[in-house]
Amino acid sequence: MLLSVKDLRTYFFTDEGTVKAVDGVDFEIEKGTTLGVVGESGCGKSVTARSIMRLLPKTGRIVSGEILFNLNGQTVDIAKLPKEEMRKIRGRHIAMIFQEPMAAFSPVHTVGDQITEAMMFHFGISKEEAMQKAIETLRRVGIPKPEQMINAYPFEYSGGMRQRAMIAMAISCNPDLLIADEPTTALDVTIQAQVLELLRELQRDYNMAIMMITHNMGVIAEMADHVVVMYLGKILESAPVEELFYNPKHPYTMLLLRSIPVVGKRVERLEVIKGDVPDPRNMPKGCRFHPRCPYLMRDLCDQKEPPTVEVSKDHKVSCFLYGGERDGAS
Repeated sequence: MLLSVKDLRTYFFTDEGTVKAVDGVDFEIEKGTTLGVVGESGCGKSVTARSIMRLLPKTGRIVSGEILFNLNGQTVDIAKLPKEEMRKIRGRHIAMIFQEPMAAFSPVHTVGDQITEAMMFHFGISKEEAMQKAIETLRRVGIPKPEQMINAYPFEYSGGMRQRAMIAMAISCNPDLLIADEPTTALDVTIQAQVLELLRELQRDYNMAIMMITHNMGVIAEMADHVVVMYLGKILESAPVEELFYNPKHPYTMLLLRSIPVVGKRVERLEVIKGDVPDPRNMPKGCRFHPRCPYLMRDLCDQKEPPTVEVSKDHKVSCFLYGGERDGAS
């Protein structure tokens, strides 16, 4: 196993209260596979990724849990690593494509300088050698005229080219795990398809694992081998991708899938999930989805947290519909 996250809890401590952004999350990623992480905005997807990268803001802290990473055959707990040791892993063994590349690139340094910095730090090579490798990497991700574009600034790239340059920076040190946080959100449909195809090619070429974070179920269907569905810091369901799409168990997953338009199927109105996501500073008691759930069992779902049940091989769901204390529920 390349990465194993166990009971991860990442909280933000603010003047307004404590936000339990990630609150007891478990999942695994095998080398060369893609894990899809899906859910509405604010469900904890990106905070989970930043916890793995150890790139949390000052108010955020991993309060408990383990992030076990297979580093050259040795298991290390990223959650407890000193900062200097984490710097050796970040970029070299685990890299990240951020949601908005313009915000992730420094506007005052050339793209080439930003790509070569990581290679020089991790491999101890010269600037000239790193620049040649950077040009080849830009060419690999489809940047035209890479010998010229390597000296350009991020604002001189188009949106699609910036995303490709960010992928180039992420793969420049051949990482074992690539975390892609909404990598296609700001791109038009044609460029989205090109970026996803590029990620698939890179995964095949480098046997790289990918953690694909998105709210787009279409991207999940196309890219993922296994899927976890998050809501308010919890994983409600996890399953192999085909199992999740053809046999969803959690009411939230069912509603997510029903809200997607299907090619060739005409409907008058797409289904919507009723209600709003609760304030994370004031979590509902019991199951966090119960205020919006059409299958609510009163005095149970609104009082106790549901257990996580394995309904079939590798398919787990956190819901009282599939086990637990149903006696007395109305």
